[in-house]
Amino acid sequence: MTYFMSKKTILLVDDDIDLLENTAYMIKSMGFDVVTAEDGQDAVLKYKDINPDLTIMDVKMPKMDGFDAFFKIKQFDSEAKVVLITAFAVDEKKHLKAKSMSLVTTLNKPYSFEQLEEVVTAHA
Repeated sequence: MTYFMSKKTILLVDDDIDLLENTAYMIKSMGFDVVTAEDGQDAVLKYKDINPDLTIMDVKMPKMDGFDAFFKIKQFDSEAKVVLITAFAVDEKKHLKAKSMSLVTTLNKPYSFEQLEEVVTAHA
């Protein structure tokens, strides 16, 4: 008897299209399916559609930042696993609130393939 395991899905969110495409390629090379979004609003809608195993999301984005999208996703699914990525100092108040709501971790840009792989394989 053969069992087929479906691939796990990662929702990747960043308004930097080059970084989004490069990171999606890296995650696909690890054997995961990747769905992308370019802002927080789109991320929330796609999250509700696909219910990914892990969401990796930039903090600083147009329309809705990563923290606000994180809070909306957590309202929808309290079990959601989210990693935030940023090149900037984060709003400590929002960061503490996110951590209290089970934020997986925060990755600082630029991150290496190894750092990304470690987070994805540990939490997806």
